Amino acid sequence: MTKPVIAIVGRPNVGKSTIFNRIVGERVSIVEDTPGVTRDRIYSSGEWLTHDFNIIDTGGIELSDAPFQTQIRAQAEVAIDEADVIIFMVNQREGLTQTDEMIAQMLYKTNKPVVLAVNKVDNPEMRADIYDFYALGFGEPFPISGSHGLGLGDLLDEVAKHFKDEGDDLYDEDTIRLSLIGRPNVGKSSLVNAILGEDRVIVSNIAGTTRDAIDTEYSYEGQDYVLIDTAGMRKKGKVYESTEKYSVLRALKAIERSNVVLVVLDAEEGIIEQDKRVAGYAHEEGKAIVIVVNKWDTLEKDSKTMKKFEDEVRKNFQFLDYAPIAFVSAKEKQRLRTLFPLINEASENHKKRVQSSTLNEVITDAIAMNPTPTDKGRRLKVFYATQVAIEPPTFVVFVNDEELMHFSYKRYLENQIRDAFGFEGTPIKIIPRKRN
Repeated sequence: MTKPVIAIVGRPNVGKSTIFNRIVGERVSIVEDTPGVTRDRIYSSGEWLTHDFNIIDTGGIELSDAPFQTQIRAQAEVAIDEADVIIFMVNQREGLTQTDEMIAQMLYKTNKPVVLAVNKVDNPEMRADIYDFYALGFGEPFPISGSHGLGLGDLLDEVAKHFKDEGDDLYDEDTIRLSLIGRPNVGKSSLVNAILGEDRVIVSNIAGTTRDAIDTEYSYEGQDYVLIDTAGMRKKGKVYESTEKYSVLRALKAIERSNVVLVVLDAEEGIIEQDKRVAGYAHEEGKAIVIVVNKWDTLEKDSKTMKKFEDEVRKNFQFLDYAPIAFVSAKEKQRLRTLFPLINEASENHKKRVQSSTLNEVITDAIAMNPTPTDKGRRLKVFYATQVAIEPPTFVVFVNDEELMHFSYKRYLENQIRDAFGFEGTPIKIIPRKRN
């Protein structure tokens, strides 16, 4: 299911980044009492009650022609266009301003649900001063305080009323949904076209030609697939063009809709830091992953070339040690059929369930080989383990104290589970939980 998107908009210094950080639960946006500090849109995810969502923090919109204002306004418009619900934030201390009214005019044209939040209402007595904001035409203003965390529950309750269930009911549950992600110009669109055998997606040497995500249905050896091509994700901070920023969120949406993600690398250019950032989006979403090294035809090869490149991938993508690697050439249509067994296996493992009795035998044997750690005289005790979810496979391990489950021992148990049950191509999660 695709998560709904919330955009927070407003003029500078009304507290958008403070509220953004409150909602996502960590300090992601820079918060400084200086107008215009947030010049870029910042993406994160959050949850409220039973709802998961993506949220965008935008730079403050002004009437002036100050530096960066053209870019800020353009990017805010992109965020508004992409959002399902908009939080329009104003500031009680400064009252209703001409800029607030200008932003309201912009929001009227969107036909999107808008929830009006009046920030810096730090005590109940100040609520009497918010009624001027009814004039903006967005119904009841919600008084909040970012610095004190007041009123956010009521605000999010109202926002959540506008969420729509966007389940992926278009395709049969046996259909494997694939997204191709990677930085611009690594050959994602060429790869889609090579698999399909026809030019359905625009291909160009100009980085960023594909601006949108495109679904294409495909069948191979009795298995149905949906190929979701995505715009390439550029390094944040180096690109200010609004359409590039828009493409990142589109790629994130494509990842959310996928069962399996193909992380596409460029054999000719090699691995760069942005490749890891792009792959991290899919890993954090818990998706099954296959690493695809494209443009393999461009390298001069000997008997050791593939092994050297594979070692380089493993060194740079240690967090994807479970992901298989395929070496292909979209241009020459070489080795493309090696992809599908890897995709199918990753998809099957992503949905795999194991019996609790067999799982606990593996855990018991693992502890016998490598006893649980101790900390300050206390030893970790593992009582029982069970699988609680799939996509990705998730295991709860009941212990005497979660704090004693060190990361390294959790990793050891994960490796033992992988050795016993496979799970190639999919991340797995181990959640220690104290037994009551």
